[in-house]
Amino acid sequence: MKPATMAENWSTGYVREVEKTPSWWRDDARPWHSGAWTLDLRGDEIADIAFDGVVVVRAIRAAVRDAGWLTVPTTVVATRIGADSIELNLEQVGLGARVTGTVTILTSGPELRVSWRAVSHDAFRTCRIGLVALHPASWAGTAVTIDHTDGTREESAFPRDIRPHQPLMDIRRLTAIRDGIRFELAFTGDVFETEDQRNWTDASFKTYSRPLALPYPYDLPAGEQVDQSITIRADRVKAAAAVHDGPQLLELVAGGTFPEIGVEASTASEPQAASADGGFRVVELDLRTPTWRAALHRAAADGRPLVVHLVVPASDAPLTEAAAALAALAVPSTRVAAFDAVEHVSDAAVISRTRAALARVGLDVTVIGGARSHFTELNRERERISRDVDGYAVTLTPLFHTLDTEQLVESLTMQRVIAAQTASYAAGRPVHVGPVALRPRFNNVATSPERLPTRTDLAEGYGAAFTGATDDRQATPELAAWTIASAAALAVPTTASVSFFETTGPRGIRAADGTPRPVLAAISALAALTGAELLHQPAAAEVWAIGARTAEKTTILVANPTSVDRRVTVRIPGRDTPATIPADSWIRIEG
Repeated sequence: MKPATMAENWSTGYVREVEKTPSWWRDDARPWHSGAWTLDLRGDEIADIAFDGVVVVRAIRAAVRDAGWLTVPTTVVATRIGADSIELNLEQVGLGARVTGTVTILTSGPELRVSWRAVSHDAFRTCRIGLVALHPASWAGTAVTIDHTDGTREESAFPRDIRPHQPLMDIRRLTAIRDGIRFELAFTGDVFETEDQRNWTDASFKTYSRPLALPYPYDLPAGEQVDQSITIRADRVKAAAAVHDGPQLLELVAGGTFPEIGVEASTASEPQAASADGGFRVVELDLRTPTWRAALHRAAADGRPLVVHLVVPASDAPLTEAAAALAALAVPSTRVAAFDAVEHVSDAAVISRTRAALARVGLDVTVIGGARSHFTELNRERERISRDVDGYAVTLTPLFHTLDTEQLVESLTMQRVIAAQTASYAAGRPVHVGPVALRPRFNNVATSPERLPTRTDLAEGYGAAFTGATDDRQATPELAAWTIASAAALAVPTTASVSFFETTGPRGIRAADGTPRPVLAAISALAALTGAELLHQPAAAEVWAIGARTAEKTTILVANPTSVDRRVTVRIPGRDTPATIPADSWIRIEG
């Protein structure tokens, strides 16, 4: 496949389209309807449950988590589909679990009921087992009535800003009106509560069982049964709004400077090809491990300016050694971030110790802080973040809770919310996002210590190679469009830099031998715009655009990460440009 580019000249309207090839990027979905109800079956997930055309539940799934919050793999053994019912026979085996059961979907007029009956055949230590329901993130600000387990009632709302902790507690029933539909969700089998999954870039609020206030992990004895249900009752109380079927308007406004675009140094085992891609190189040095010196040497060998993330233990000795190593490099370090090795955030003590270590070796460098895991920790611990930082750092991992491609695409709108909320916390200081990785680089909620390297070289890799997960979609053509869209979502005027993925290896924009992957074209296109005047898209949408303007020309990158072709009108002051963006592709408009 050719690099994912399309060129358009504003004067002539000439368009050269990219070559498209099929891939397995999209998850298979099986649509089903019964009366006014529709839904999609995506493996074991019951997705986009809609009444009269309005999605009332984003998804329902039977979830089993192990003692470290890892998800036990699910196999759909058999599926039986009828006119008003579906049965899914599930096996959830692995990570020490062996659970079998049946999920039943039954409709009756305005009611749809999902129930799960299962048994744990072996004793199992778990953090969660039960049904979970996802509510669309678009419901932020929607009023909701909560019926509690003690019979009392509370008026509340799905929060607009991302809430660090559970916004809705002790749930027996939720009632709300959205898009002309009044719906009730009734839960049985346990006590349920709701968390704000936008913290992890999920496009949802999640209602789940076993409150987090109770101890976890806990022991599930052999033979223990699970019997839970979620019943949805819906009726239309207002006529449906008219659907706009014209081109989507993408209006860009000028503001700020186009952010620097960087790439993380490869964490994979040797050998890895050197790389000059991106405007800077991020390297995370875990000072608890003996590999940090070799990791620093690998990153510096690329010859790009360094952004160094330090994972700081309690002892000052390795911090002092790391500062001296940075001062001795021929390659400049432009920024240093420091995070507590246990809490994963930049508290006052860590930042103070880091500044002192840098001062001792005479290294005058920008010091930033925030969270190295997810926005979640920045959101929950922001009062602990040192006030003595020159900028804020936040890392994003869209595939934390689920591996569905739908989640990957839907996370883009949440990335915009996170970028804007982080900017508000930074209070005028620059925001540095990244590395953005498809899968977690480490498990920050692990209930037991993760494996760390013991060698001084990189024969076995370091960092995410030990503690992270990989994803085959890293090598797909569609990731290029997703990356352009992600940059557009994150590029609010206070975003100073964004870094994506790794240079080479399984998480890389190139293979280990240096062979380019399709996403490299996106990284290169973005990096070429660094430093110009930023043209950003204030309103989130299904198609994303980002641009840069200099005295000589204006360049717009437009990405369609969805599964269907989209017609758009790209608007900048004084000029409208129509375009059709193929599914899972991006274009470049220049003029």
